[in-house]
Amino acid sequence: GSPSLRNLGTAWIVGCGALRVTALCQLLLGSQEHSPAILRNNNSPDMIEMSGFICGCVSCVFYLGSRFPQLHKNFQRKCTEGAFFLLFALAMMGNCTCGLSLVLKMPKPESSRALCFVHHLSWLVGSFGVLVLDIFVS
Repeated sequence: GSPSLRNLGTAWIVGCGALRVTALCQLLLGSQEHSPAILRNNNSPDMIEMSGFICGCVSCVFYLGSRFPQLHKNFQRKCTEGAFFLLFALAMMGNCTCGLSLVLKMPKPESSRALCFVHHLSWLVGSFGVLVLDIFVS
């Protein structure tokens, strides 16, 4: 197969493997969560929450990485011929509204706002980062 098809297959396998490990951790730790022997500090994230955050970070990397091949191709050819601009326009609107929804639904108390921002950081970087990359593609 072509190198790009092999790269896509490799990315798919790595992504599926990461999701399987995360799901397995959630299943194993979910049954222990209700155990009275486990005491948890409410300020520290539990393993399930951390696995969700890690999935968000992995998603952000894949999402941002999805635009670089198109940017590379555009810079090599010095044109945007063949790019489907409706796709990029819709993706730009979707990323803008997704990022804004995360920013606008931050909690009112200042103490909670920073924690909420950190929890949603990977999705904010993914949404607004891809929005910036899509502007370069356009």
